[in-house]
Amino acid sequence: MTQIDMAGVAPPDAHDGPRATDKGVGQESLAPQQTRIMGSWSYLFAWLGGCVSIGTFTIGSGLVGTLNLLQTVVAIAIGCTVIGIALMINGQAGHRYGIPFMVQARPAFGFAGTRLPALVRSVPALVWFGFQSWIGAGALNLVSETMFGFSNIWVFFIGFQALQIGLSVLGFHGIKWLENIGSVFIIGALVYMFFSVIDKYGSQISANLVNVEGTWGAPFWGATMLFLGIYSTMMLNVSDYSRELDGQVGRGRQVAIYANSILPATLFMGLIGLMVSGATGEVDPIKVFASAVDNKLLLVTTLLFIAFAQVTTNILNNVVPPAYALMDVFKLRFKTAAVLVGLLAFATFPWLLVKDESAAGLNLFIQTYSAFLGPIFAILVVDYYVIRKQRLNMDYLYDPAGPYRGMNPAALAATVVGVVFALIFSGVSWYASLLPAGISYYLLMKTLPAARRFAQ
Repeated sequence: MTQIDMAGVAPPDAHDGPRATDKGVGQESLAPQQTRIMGSWSYLFAWLGGCVSIGTFTIGSGLVGTLNLLQTVVAIAIGCTVIGIALMINGQAGHRYGIPFMVQARPAFGFAGTRLPALVRSVPALVWFGFQSWIGAGALNLVSETMFGFSNIWVFFIGFQALQIGLSVLGFHGIKWLENIGSVFIIGALVYMFFSVIDKYGSQISANLVNVEGTWGAPFWGATMLFLGIYSTMMLNVSDYSRELDGQVGRGRQVAIYANSILPATLFMGLIGLMVSGATGEVDPIKVFASAVDNKLLLVTTLLFIAFAQVTTNILNNVVPPAYALMDVFKLRFKTAAVLVGLLAFATFPWLLVKDESAAGLNLFIQTYSAFLGPIFAILVVDYYVIRKQRLNMDYLYDPAGPYRGMNPAALAATVVGVVFALIFSGVSWYASLLPAGISYYLLMKTLPAARRFAQ
């Protein structure tokens, strides 16, 4: 069993599994991570830059007529607080042992069984990758049309995707500088857009969003789940990121980092979507930004920031997880996997997802995949904290012929139980799945003979 030092990070000579070495640019590996390249501030800026999701804007637009402005702010705050706590809890295995999500899942699901969480995590990532790339390309196309009179969304979409693929192969070294630099500019653009929207649509916002009753009932809690659901994918694979964080950063500071990096981006994007859609009825984010800014130079600057925000979000959140999954399942190199992820994003048909009539479908998509992500999250947490008492055997984690070979029937059955509860209570699917999945997994691990070897 690997020993752990007082800082919570495995010492360099203690790994029983594959020995980790210093990695260069684009040389990502599933081996235990020794060199941590991000401190507290760098990690916070990386998350801040990586969480500017156009999907949050769309969710805000979908709440018009359901919640008022205050209720939306509170729903976002609750969602982000839960996100921060959940990220810290599930990220401890990666932070302590330096392992990625695909390795973290092996004790609970088995080497073969990890294909389930890999699929569940990768599909939303690919969909969001394509969706946000199309939005970014639309912003660039509008800039070109405004400045030069040239408009061809397909040219910009293909070129934008090629740019992101090129940046993603740089791995976490590239992610670090891209996110840290980009986060400052992104927040500046969001603050500017927020106050521009208030200045232009103040009277409509007051009439349609402030002076309305809304509800604090089930739709309100459903809204907290929607904002939380945007990040429920990252809650699953947070170890992919926490393994890069300085081992001296404690748990309380980690919660603060997660919550305070996600909250600004979510708050601004969600409220801008709610306010503009409530005032104009428009849900296309590019049309919204174009209508809210009258000055040509400011419009171009804002649109460029929007495009840049899609790059920072995609590379951190929508490339790394499926790339690691491809590395694990098909034994690919990181650069090859990253390129393949970029190509697969074309197959999500993002030009259909951005249509006005797709807003309700996007919310349904979030609720549906959250139904699968919640049970897996609960299983990983129960497995690490309750079954293994935060102690992992590094030999077993990297031995495909060891006790974690095959599939763990306890994890698969518990996932099904959690999904059933999530689908029954679809409005709060992520919340509803946690206890049924976690409790059933614990009981099955204690009573199912076929699951006993996975408890080692």
